[in-house]
Amino acid sequence: MGASGKNNIQLIVTRQKDMNSAPYEEEFVIPYRPNMNVISALLEIRRNPINAKGEATTAVVWESVCLEEVCGACSMVINGKPRQACSTLIDQLEQPIRLAPLKTFPVIRDLWVDRERMFDALKKVKAWIPIDGTYDLGPGPRMPEKTRQWAYELSKCMTCGCCLEACPNVNSKSKFMGPAPIQQVRLFNAHPTGSMNKEERLEAIMGEGGITNCGNSQNCVEVCPKGIPLTTSIAHLNRETTIQSFKNFFGSF
Repeated sequence: MGASGKNNIQLIVTRQKDMNSAPYEEEFVIPYRPNMNVISALLEIRRNPINAKGEATTAVVWESVCLEEVCGACSMVINGKPRQACSTLIDQLEQPIRLAPLKTFPVIRDLWVDRERMFDALKKVKAWIPIDGTYDLGPGPRMPEKTRQWAYELSKCMTCGCCLEACPNVNSKSKFMGPAPIQQVRLFNAHPTGSMNKEERLEAIMGEGGITNCGNSQNCVEVCPKGIPLTTSIAHLNRETTIQSFKNFFGSF
């Protein structure tokens, strides 16, 4: 079980000085306190950066913002599983606790990675509602309650990158944009105003690195911290893109 009842916590952190350096592991032993999360353990190392050998070292670098599983910034691989450091409790982890950066993204330093490829994909699929003008446009069209309920589940995506980490088809040799940007196409295409750009978004995921690169491994659903029905959205968009391809070939019908 976890660290409950123990005096110390043992952590093995995969570290890297910069993007061009080789990774290495460094072990730390820190005092145990009840109800600690992984962020608390990293803060303890920052407070007193001494490794398990008693040697002075540098504080571990990671990224975090909200500390309440909303921003998605503190994603890392914890004991082999991509998850959020802020909501992962020490008491629920086997020791030694192994922390590593998401391997899908380039490492900037230690546990801090560059998630630019995911944000670029969101730009590619236009994951927003484009409304021109700074003046008051008045109320927009209403979304049916039934649609709003499942669309709300899709809107929980915090671009944490866990689904891209778990997907076997997202890697340095692949241009596959991954589940998160694709499911956002379904979200914004369902919006009464966003649907104006429906075909444009579908065309974006029909191109290189799009939906046809999905292998349906369903790993993304297993690791999503928000429980978003990613594979359901991908299946829906497979149908939508098929219809769009017929429209492109035969014309609108």
